[in-house]
Amino acid sequence: MQDSVFTLHNLLFGIYPYICLSVFFIGSWLRFDREQYGWKADSTQLLSKPWMRIASNFFHYGVIGIFGGHAVGLLTPHFVFSAIMGDVAHQWLAIVGGSIFGLCALFGGTILLFRRFGNPRISLTSRFADKFTIFWVMLTLILGLLTIPTSLHHATMLDAKAVTSLVYWVQSIVYLYPSPQFIESIDLIFKLHLLAGMTVFLIFPFTRLVHIWSMPFGYLARAYQIVRTKRLKYQEINRYDLGKTPEL
Repeated sequence: MQDSVFTLHNLLFGIYPYICLSVFFIGSWLRFDREQYGWKADSTQLLSKPWMRIASNFFHYGVIGIFGGHAVGLLTPHFVFSAIMGDVAHQWLAIVGGSIFGLCALFGGTILLFRRFGNPRISLTSRFADKFTIFWVMLTLILGLLTIPTSLHHATMLDAKAVTSLVYWVQSIVYLYPSPQFIESIDLIFKLHLLAGMTVFLIFPFTRLVHIWSMPFGYLARAYQIVRTKRLKYQEINRYDLGKTPEL
């Protein structure tokens, strides 16, 4: 860390990440231990079905792609990426992948946001935490998409300083050697996106987001189940036959 520890930059990017991660892990564990009845996603599909499936699929697949891209791109050691591609190519990969998955999540999330606030049945049965969660996740997503024009400018100028600075900063947090000076000179939009993203981890244990811990990975290895529908076939009955006396 820098000599002047208690600067706003150091507090936000050197101390705040550990506050968010501590609340994220400890809070999730406590909620699972004490409030398992609330460990659910609280689906609203029964209240309103139109657009629900397509919106949910686009949003979830987009978010999963974004999270996976961030995890691989930011946590992979720099020397590993350097052996595969250059820093500028790394930045272009992040731009393309982030654009595709980000737009998918934006499309689905926008529908879910309007359902949550605009549908009277869903709005009345939603808690404050439900509305705040979708709002904050969408805010974080939009800030992430707004970083793309800046990243495009850097990439066209063959300047990969921003992406390498973010990689070094994230890994310094993970390795418990916080070095906020790595991102001190990056563009403001990146810092806003980082703060919004870290806050998602902060609110995580207190919202429906905890259902992410229970993702059904077991379905990937589960044996196939064959499901057949049973339909009754009605045959036309001759009314004349109904009046006949059965033969003895």
